[in-house]
Amino acid sequence: MTVDMSGARWFKSTHSQPTQDCVEIAHLSAGAVGVRDSKNPAGPALVFSADQWDSFLASEIWQR
Repeated sequence: MTVDMSGARWFKSTHSQPTQDCVEIAHLSAGAVGVRDSKNPAGPALVFSADQWDSFLASEIWQR
């Protein structure tokens, strides 16, 4: 999946401390979600479809 992320608005979880390194997400076009490493914002990002992201959020790993 190719998605233009040039205008993406990235954010961290509200549970993250401002000085901690963690993942950031961005809501992209067509319901896609981008995921990147906060300590390397110019680095690569993963892109998930809306269905893939919903499956991740519903998974047992996320519920722990």
